[in-house]
Parts: sequence; C-alpha cells; structure tokens
Amino acid sequence: MKLISWNVNGIRAILKKDFLNIIGVENPDIVCLQEIKAHPNQVDKIMHDYEHQFWNAAEKKGYSGTAIFSKIKPISVNYGIGIEEHDNEGRIITAEFEKFFLVNVYVPNSGRGTGRLDYRQMWDRDLLNYIKNLDSKKPVLVCGDLNVAHKDIDLKNAKENYNKTSGYMQEEIDGINNILTSGFIDTWRRLNPEKIQYTWWSYMFNARNKGIGWRIDYWIASERFMENIKNSEILDHIWGSDHCPVRLELKENEKMYDM
Repeated sequence: MKLISWNVNGIRAILKKDFLNIIGVENPDIVCLQEIKAHPNQVDKIMHDYEHQFWNAAEKKGYSGTAIFSKIKPISVNYGIGIEEHDNEGRIITAEFEKFFLVNVYVPNSGRGTGRLDYRQMWDRDLLNYIKNLDSKKPVLVCGDLNVAHKDIDLKNAKENYNKTSGYMQEEIDGINNILTSGFIDTWRRLNPEKIQYTWWSYMFNARNKGIGWRIDYWIASERFMENIKNSEILDHIWGSDHCPVRLELKENEKMYDM
C-alpha cells in the first residue's frame, strides 16, 4: 500500500504542470494534498482512477485547503477538528480505514514576523488533542505540511533562522516535540536518523538549485503502527511546487488493512 502527501501550492497551478503524469507513474493508493487553494467546482474532475475524492476547501477563496484522493473506500470521513476558529480554513481531513485513521493536515504558518505565533501555538495544542483522541481508538497516520523544522538537521541554515523565522521558532519546535513525545513517530527521521534531505525551498534566491531547504512535510505514525511501515521517502527529484511529495509505503499485511 502506497500513500503520497504533497503540498501542491495550488491545485489549479500544478495541474498545468506534470502533476497527473507524476501521480500516474507513482500510482499511490491514496493521495493527500495540502494548500489546494480551490473549491471542487473550480477544478475539472481529476484523477479518474481515484473513485473516492474528498475536499476541504477554505471559506476564503484561493487560500489553504486540503484534499484526499483514494482508491480505497474509507469507513468514514471527517472535516476539521470541531473547532470553528480552526475549521474555516479547510486545514484537516480525517479518513478512517479498517486499521488506522489517516489525518491529512496543513498546519498554519506563524506568518511574517511571526504575527500569528500565538494562534499557531493554540492550533498545535488542539491538533495534538485531536490526534491523541483518535489514537485512543486505533492507530493514526498524520501527513502533511506541518510548517516546522524539527531540529537543526532539518534545515540548511539553522542558526540563522532559529527563533527568528516562522517555521523554526522555539514555540513551533515545542509543538512538534509535544507530538513526538506523545506516542507518535516521525517516520522518515526514524528510518533515516542522520540523513539530510529537504521538502520545501523558497522560490527566492534560486534556493532549490542551491540546496537551501527545509524539511517541514511529514508522515507521522502512532508508535505501535511503525511495525507496519515499510518505507518513508522524500521525493525531492519531483518538481512542480515549492514543496516535494513525501511517500509512505506500508507492508503487505492483510491483517493491517482491508482493501
């Protein structure tokens, strides 16, 4: 079973690029997109191989939003986390499958000058409470753009950005630390403890070609689910957005999920 998560920075924009061919080649069972910046009625039906399509668009047009495209029918789908202040930006979709919950999330950026940092801290606390509640029922997979680098190894210029730049403020680091000390695992880092690889690059200063990036896109799993994970990979050879896709592969285990 293969799953892909990708912040596409506008689904209408990426559809004009090589997106459909990339998905066709990768052929994942489930695709989770963030920052789609569109409502379904603004986009022609896409990815016809994916019978089950779920969109959570922001109330504000051209902003935020998430989507899940799946070949597997979920048991149920939930939009948001039940807190109106958070849910009007379309940042979370949860799909329940037989053996796990899949949470597709686009965490809000703390903003220029970290003007939204207080809100971000509240958001992080509420997200953790939400996934912990799910985890009490069955294991959880959380994917998406968490808008934070966890440690110095996860961004090119750590010292220059620490406590100065959104995405590497101590309060944001505390937020992901709280997740990873609550029974959840950063799958890619667990499998690649010393590797340096990034998932986001600024469009400015030719950052991607220069290798000046951040790892802010994740697949996070309940610790007890790690035995079912075959691989977690950053597909940084794929362009089309300022983020690259992140792939998760699950072991072929009939007891783990029902197709």
